[in-house]
Amino acid sequence: MAIKSIEVTSEELILPSSPTPPPLRNVKLSLLDQISPSNYTPIIFFYDAAVNPGANRFSGSCQLKKSLSEILTLFYPFAGALGVEYSEARVGCKLSEVVENPDFEVLHQLLPFETYANLAEPEIGRDVILAIRLNLFDCGGMAIALCITHKLVDGFSASVFVRKWAAINRGDSDQVSKPLFDSAKYFPPKEIPGLKRSKVVLEDKIVTKRFVFSKASIAALRQEATIESLEKPPTRVEAVSAFLWKRFMEINPHESQKIFAAVHAVNLRGKMDPPLTPDSSGNLWWFAIAVAEAEIEKHHQYLVNQIRNSIEEIDSDFVRNLQQAGVPAHTSSKMGKHGGAAGREVEFCNFTSWCRFPVYEADFGWGKPSWVCSPSRPYKNVVVLMTTRDGDGIEAWVTLKEEDMASFQRDSELISLTC
Repeated sequence: MAIKSIEVTSEELILPSSPTPPPLRNVKLSLLDQISPSNYTPIIFFYDAAVNPGANRFSGSCQLKKSLSEILTLFYPFAGALGVEYSEARVGCKLSEVVENPDFEVLHQLLPFETYANLAEPEIGRDVILAIRLNLFDCGGMAIALCITHKLVDGFSASVFVRKWAAINRGDSDQVSKPLFDSAKYFPPKEIPGLKRSKVVLEDKIVTKRFVFSKASIAALRQEATIESLEKPPTRVEAVSAFLWKRFMEINPHESQKIFAAVHAVNLRGKMDPPLTPDSSGNLWWFAIAVAEAEIEKHHQYLVNQIRNSIEEIDSDFVRNLQQAGVPAHTSSKMGKHGGAAGREVEFCNFTSWCRFPVYEADFGWGKPSWVCSPSRPYKNVVVLMTTRDGDGIEAWVTLKEEDMASFQRDSELISLTC
């Protein structure tokens, strides 16, 4: 369903409601901030009109800006030097027409700006940390869309920010704890010779599609992957990731000389000793690398085991070594371990799971969102996993080269387990 029209009705900068104290105005980047990608992360929260049919959208908009200004006094780095870009738009269709059969190109029209813009030259990208758009649909439904830079914020931090902003908006400011911006204390920045934010090459046409795994499909995948060597059954994310990884390899059947690697972003907060609280904001993640050699037959159980082992490697000792050794030494040893035979090309499939993020807790006073999505990334071979609203299923947003997607979505096993 194409949106008939989008009319941007207002644009402004939102500043913190009280000035940021001088000692806090310069945020120290951590080592993990230094190496994080330069793209913006898109998130869209949809709210049905039926949840609060009598709401005055004008007063609701004023309250939203007021609460945003208030939350920025706590999340002061998100305001940056200029403030938060805030806009409102009227969308010429019903909300249901967008969410019932979502298309990533349509969803991108709801974002504050095109997230792929300026990626080829990250050093001259947009100056804002965060941009927000309130989309008002003909039916009375609303969608709050965010673009937030990954240079300072990971997905977990972004979801916590929205949940706390929502609490202030609905009048529950007493439930909002103060965020911590101290990741540089745990991962001090380093002078890394030759480190430069990589430019994103957008030569290939990439597309994103959503594949939904029901509770029953996930149960079947977990059952298939359960073997005696596993101490406990595979998690939902392990089972779905392994299945999609295998499907990804199936679209490259003749690449016998390649090594296929599944890369999972791992939240480090719970891996540290002592663990960090959810209030720890910033980039606090690292990647786990699972490898499938081309000559090994890739059963689902084998792939699940590879993924589990790679994620379990990210423990408190691993984090301690990362803190001490830094990125160059750690990366060198990691790739040396998993690189396989010299000279062989590695094909990566990159996973990030938002299944435990509190995205459906973002109640602004209109009820919890009817749907939340993070529609796409500007890279090929990327999978974003999100829990469905009922908490039982998983939505997989898969981004591939256009020709690869044509083969991927015709896969019979994928078709049988998704909708």
